Amino acid sequence: MPTERFQFTGEGGHQLAAALDTPDGPVQAYALFAHCFTCGKDVLAAKRIAAALAAKGIAVLRFDFTGLGASEGEFANSTFSSNVADLVRAADHLRETRNAPAILIGHSLGGAAILAAAGQIPEAKAVVTIAAPSDPVHVTHLFKDKIEDIRAQGKVEVQLAGRPFHIKREFIDDIAEQNLMSQVAKLHKALLVMQSPTDDTVGIDNATRIFVAAKHPKSFVSLAGSDHLLSGKRDAAYVADVIAAWAERYIEPAAAQPDAAGEAPRSVVVRETRNGKFQQTVTTGPHQMLADEPVAAGGQDSGPGPYDFVLAGLGACTSMTMRMYADRKSLPLDRVTVTLKHSKIYAKDCEECETREGMLDQIDRVISIEGALDADQRKRLMEIADKCPVHRTLTSEIRIVTKAAD
Repeated sequence: MPTERFQFTGEGGHQLAAALDTPDGPVQAYALFAHCFTCGKDVLAAKRIAAALAAKGIAVLRFDFTGLGASEGEFANSTFSSNVADLVRAADHLRETRNAPAILIGHSLGGAAILAAAGQIPEAKAVVTIAAPSDPVHVTHLFKDKIEDIRAQGKVEVQLAGRPFHIKREFIDDIAEQNLMSQVAKLHKALLVMQSPTDDTVGIDNATRIFVAAKHPKSFVSLAGSDHLLSGKRDAAYVADVIAAWAERYIEPAAAQPDAAGEAPRSVVVRETRNGKFQQTVTTGPHQMLADEPVAAGGQDSGPGPYDFVLAGLGACTSMTMRMYADRKSLPLDRVTVTLKHSKIYAKDCEECETREGMLDQIDRVISIEGALDADQRKRLMEIADKCPVHRTLTSEIRIVTKAAD
């Protein structure tokens, strides 16, 4: 599945490294994934679950929290609350560039953070926790012999999963102030709790407390035989299968969401995939496609080129405009086929052009009209072709306003 890598601005102003795993076909829904404590977006469980969900039509955004992986900032300056704020920022980024996440997924402490952030992401309809603690304080058992030193000294280095991390007093104080179960009780979203009964890092009693605190609809799935990090590939695949099947009941597929009448034109977002030199994803509403250059131009030919999209827009608009006119006039038009080609010509070879020097762009458009139409009807349809909005745009003065993103 295609993976786009990019950055967005976190709550503290740092650039956070993100990865968006997208389906090869249409996106049915967007999900936001929160990884475990001191892990990262590329931990095996996150990558495998995201890839498996993408294969089922669900695009998944995962990112490194502040100071982890490829994200900027110092881990020591992060807290549970700042992680929650970064999750909300990640959802904002999805909302602005694609669609807001309909599914929220959190693993381990990321599950607790997802529960805390869910109330601030109104579009989210389904929430999933995987091996999540019912209280963020649970994480302190990983460095319980250092807690007194942290309180006394303000900042202490601890070993977590064989790696050194600095923990500050502010982190301890912040998680102590969280009241996660009260937030779960007023979640007002479908909740799926997934937990292994043999998890020796986060006990199954945590799942029990989350499940009891939540209101319906809620579900519980036992991950029998899996470990805390879902290190088994089959375990991650099973989790993804269950999430995709369960969430389908609560979310409306992105592709099925109609545009409201009179709604302002939706944006087209083009972003590098970093797969090859030129490959881009082109997204508008629920629709996504690839753009690229031919192999001869240094690309991979994995999608249409920029001028191909221009020609496609003109061709589609031409055919649609002719169809609308034919239907309105009850003309027996069976099918329209528009074939287009872009080239450069010398201005001196164009007698009707105002420009007399240099090169000009030329689009050759050949229109095939099928149906039992007489000569006058065919002539009128050809005249209508030149009235399509995209044709008018391309042949009129165009103002393009360019500015840097905030």
